[in-house]
Amino acid sequence: MDTGNTGFIMICAALVFIMTPGLAFFYGGLVRRKNVVNTMMACVAIMGLSVFMWTLFGYSLSFGSDHGGVIGSFEWLGLNGVGWDAGPYSDSIPHLVYAAFQMMFAMITPALITGAVVGRMKFKALFAFIALWSVIVYYPMAHMVWGQGGFLASIGSVDFAGGNVVHISSGVSALVLAIYLGRRRGYEKTSYRIHNIPFVVLGAALLWFGWYGFNAGSALAADGLAAHAFMTTSISAATALLSWMLIDTIKDGKPTLVGASTGLVVGLVAITPGAGFVPIWASFIIGALVSPICYFMMNIIKHKLKIDDALDAFGCHGIGGIWGGIATGLFGQSSINSVAQWDGLVFGETRLFVAQIISILVTAAVAVVGSLICIGIIRIFTKLRVDEKDEALGLDVTQHGEQAYPSFNGFD
Repeated sequence: MDTGNTGFIMICAALVFIMTPGLAFFYGGLVRRKNVVNTMMACVAIMGLSVFMWTLFGYSLSFGSDHGGVIGSFEWLGLNGVGWDAGPYSDSIPHLVYAAFQMMFAMITPALITGAVVGRMKFKALFAFIALWSVIVYYPMAHMVWGQGGFLASIGSVDFAGGNVVHISSGVSALVLAIYLGRRRGYEKTSYRIHNIPFVVLGAALLWFGWYGFNAGSALAADGLAAHAFMTTSISAATALLSWMLIDTIKDGKPTLVGASTGLVVGLVAITPGAGFVPIWASFIIGALVSPICYFMMNIIKHKLKIDDALDAFGCHGIGGIWGGIATGLFGQSSINSVAQWDGLVFGETRLFVAQIISILVTAAVAVVGSLICIGIIRIFTKLRVDEKDEALGLDVTQHGEQAYPSFNGFD
């Protein structure tokens, strides 16, 4: 046991926690006035639901004794047996601290999905979807990637802080849900203006701040690897931010604050799987390329396919996470982190790259199938989409009886 490591990981857990309120501001600022409360409420509700489920059975299913490389057990139901002594995943911090750190990942991940469905999904249906999705998709993914005996870990794929577990799984699921719900009424005919850019910047800043706990904390110790992950995280976010500004300037003649905020977020997403595996210089490349990749997806492919992923949850997290996973297969080095059994493709080895591709495909398949199962179950009990009148009035009033700006009397 090490008190320094323990204190560090507890602080990192708190940093990861602040990402979910940060996401609420980021998403809340991007939507129309009449849907601000509903958008932010989705994140707030998940903060409560995720902790309740994680401590009751989620941690045990994710990190308990292996069953088929896919799921854990109920041995730690209600955190029974998860105490102050070191656990199986770190010998320098209490088992309870590791469970708390991972709990924050289980909180932010489903919240990412909510950005795809703003303005048209019933709150009770979304709440039920997140509960089911956590059990059917997130807990198995966490076990397969990070749990002892997990299938994806056993084939040699690596995911330092959640490229597969967090971003690809949530991004692909968001895409499935957006396609099922259909486009917002008036899509491509109505102007969907961002209502509060300062909220967007505040949210992005909180996400970047919390991401240091997300990535550096995944070293599970206050050591050189944590410092390495801290720096690769900083560089990728900064480079992606500048890259997006350049794209905006080339396309429209001027940089935008929303574009810069989006760029830094996709830079954070892209470095997440490889933050503790790729060399410092590679983080410049990862960040520089993720912005044009995601920009192309958000502004060209999405419109051609007429998919209404409202806040680009798939464009940011799905595509950014996929690029990050591929980049880890390209640039990963076992000399940086021995968890990687092989070096990446640019160093002349193919096995890590192949393992990364397999892990991405498996994650996408689990997310698609799991999301469809969740949708199928929920449809038995309620419609997922609000009716036309409620959508026109806005989900703040119709779903929650509240208004973010009650003194506002103009048109939205």
